[in-house]
Amino acid sequence: MSSKHREFYDASIKAIEELGERKPSLLLHGCCGPCSCFPLYFLCPHFNVTLYFGNSNIYPKEEYLKRLGEVKKLLEFLKRDYGYEVGLVEADYNPEAFVQDLCPLADEREGGERCKICIEKRMNEAYDYAEERGFDYFTTVMTVSKEKNSIMINEIGAKLEHNHQKTRYFISDFKKRGGYEKGKEMRIGYGLYYQNYCGCPFSLRDRRLYDERKASEAASKNN
Repeated sequence: MSSKHREFYDASIKAIEELGERKPSLLLHGCCGPCSCFPLYFLCPHFNVTLYFGNSNIYPKEEYLKRLGEVKKLLEFLKRDYGYEVGLVEADYNPEAFVQDLCPLADEREGGERCKICIEKRMNEAYDYAEERGFDYFTTVMTVSKEKNSIMINEIGAKLEHNHQKTRYFISDFKKRGGYEKGKEMRIGYGLYYQNYCGCPFSLRDRRLYDERKASEAASKNN
């Protein structure tokens, strides 16, 4: 674990230790069922968690609805197996307006500036909701993904905290100390749908190109 990632993990543990017997409210931005598994498992014993599903980046709508459905399934499983009562907020789905800001960066590599803008837009939307409704804390599940830059995500979170007056940002690196592996175990055990692209039309395009290239390479080897 790098020093920076250790710092994030230690900060999350310290924040929980400082709660004592108090169990504050926390709004958790969730992008899908698989990525929400471990963060909910980690947070629910210490916070009254509400999951905010705000992901207008996801394309097409059928995919959006499928991922939302998997989140609902997960919350039922967690209630059954752990007794966690997690509220769910379904934000408005406005893909056309959302993707407008991403279009100029359509050819950016995955994980670059386009993804940073996308992540910040979704986090800011959810943070606004948390502040308006008086949540004590806000965070996102996205640091659990090996495909996401947790340093960038926490930097965005710190900036957003500065722009909000009451709701604190909960620093995280959910993938560390076995978090990713535990989440994967839960996802497989619950039989949750595991998507093969991040969500936006550009990531879907890139995934299809990747699959076509792999298929072509396999066909060449067989000839």
